[in-house]
Amino acid sequence: MSIDVSSEVLLSLAEASKVLAGRPHISSLHRWRLRGVRGIKLETVMVGGRRFVSRAALEEFAARVTAIANGDPPPVRTPARRTRDMDRAEAELAVDCTTEFTKKIGGRSRRHRGGEAAG
Repeated sequence: MSIDVSSEVLLSLAEASKVLAGRPHISSLHRWRLRGVRGIKLETVMVGGRRFVSRAALEEFAARVTAIANGDPPPVRTPARRTRDMDRAEAELAVDCTTEFTKKIGGRSRRHRGGEAAG
């Protein structure tokens, strides 16, 4: 999975260390991204000379490390699955936006409002 800088909320590694259970030290997050845990590395991005991580990347890292620790195969989200998930989310968003727009204009198009001409 790749962190999408344009759509995901990014946390600095210091911020991430404060929101994680057990409040691991920031050096732990650096170690997780560089060396990994049980073969799994924490995915980060570099923006303006600083390292950032997304909540989704933290959740995926925790899920994969936990699965390996429990002896299960790590959950894998293939690029095709990620694309399907994003397409589904975008479709849901489009429906929500269309519904909201319809509510704002009172369920009528411009053409049918009180005899106004479409223009």
